[in-house]
Amino acid sequence: MAPKGKTADKGGAAKGKGKGKGDAAEEKGGKVKGAQQINVRHILCEKHGKKEEALEKLKNGANFGDVAREFSEDKARAGGALGWKGRGDLDPAFEAVAFELEASTAANPKYREVKTGFGYHILMVEGRK
Repeated sequence: MAPKGKTADKGGAAKGKGKGKGDAAEEKGGKVKGAQQINVRHILCEKHGKKEEALEKLKNGANFGDVAREFSEDKARAGGALGWKGRGDLDPAFEAVAFELEASTAANPKYREVKTGFGYHILMVEGRK
């Protein structure tokens, strides 16, 4: 998990890869409607190679929750679910990417990658409010 207050200086740049480019702004021709909270899931891998294996499964149509249970190396055991998080609750690099994602489902996820001090994350948003 990526709680606030932990360092994200190690390669905190977001990488824009994922199904449908993961960029709702491009798909809708504008910005994603602002949200104060998101219901977010993630897959956390310490090693780049393991993250790439997880991405390959997602690209081949696997359910996000199933891939999270198989590959994620954190305590988010329920298919990578972190639950509802508000602005300021998450690692800044993780949050910047997560709040830009449009909502999708675990069966048909729109996801993005980001690297933080915790490792490599693949994240998706299930709800916005």
